[in-house]
Amino acid sequence: MKSAYELAMERLQKNSPSVTLTAEQKAELGEIDSSFQAKIAERKIFLTDQIRKAAAAGKFDDVESLEKQLTADVLRFQEDCEQKKEKLRAGWRVRVSRKN
Repeated sequence: MKSAYELAMERLQKNSPSVTLTAEQKAELGEIDSSFQAKIAERKIFLTDQIRKAAAAGKFDDVESLEKQLTADVLRFQEDCEQKKEKLRAGWRVRVSRKN
């Protein structure tokens, strides 16, 4: 007798089968991740320096504003990264469906 988990996994596989990526596809996704991680790191370094300078000057309103900007920028980069990866994945699905 199968467990509820096994039955659920079977139904999930039927509705949306898992996708196996090639090494090339994994590398493309890795490049996108690396690119955006670099952008995030660059932005963090820049804004952290600005935050440090504002704090040293006693401009605490600026510190708060810069911290909010840093959070928003990181979230935007992460969203852009996921959108770019999803666009790439969608392109792969289109090519696969055309082959069939």
